[in-house]
Amino acid sequence: MLETFVAAVSVQYDTLGDFLDAGGWVTRWILAACAVLITVALERAWYLWRIYPRMRASALAQWNARAERHSWAAQRIRTALISQLRVGLESGLPIIKVMVPMAPLLGLLGTVMGMLQVFDAMAMSKGGDTRAMADGISHAMIATMTGLVVSVIGLFFSNLFASRVRVETERLNDLIAPG
Repeated sequence: MLETFVAAVSVQYDTLGDFLDAGGWVTRWILAACAVLITVALERAWYLWRIYPRMRASALAQWNARAERHSWAAQRIRTALISQLRVGLESGLPIIKVMVPMAPLLGLLGTVMGMLQVFDAMAMSKGGDTRAMADGISHAMIATMTGLVVSVIGLFFSNLFASRVRVETERLNDLIAPG
């Protein structure tokens, strides 16, 4: 099924520019939203697999170097260490979570713009120039499809990183034990 879809799209549109032109100006905004989404997702992946382990090791070493771990002040230091690491883990997630609903809304805007193009074609031709109407419908469907695809990609990354943050936060509470 996926092969059929890819074949159908690749036959009609030789380049990305052709696809974006067929979808109207809104698809360029959706592509920009997708670029932001992918950039933030790559940054989060880099942070989680390269930067965060070093920061966690540093915080753990700082906690283990403490002789006294039972006082109120020690517990506040523990809480601060965990909070600092959690802030780093959650950084960037709000951007991804904004992109998930924004992409289909941009696709909906493209749908409305395409349907307005259909109605304009119908009004100009006093009944129906099927070629002009098909162009508007094509704009509408491509914008909708693009918005939904970007949203699904964003939803995947949002859930992936949110679950990783949840797991790492629980692990931190175990690693930086109260004493």
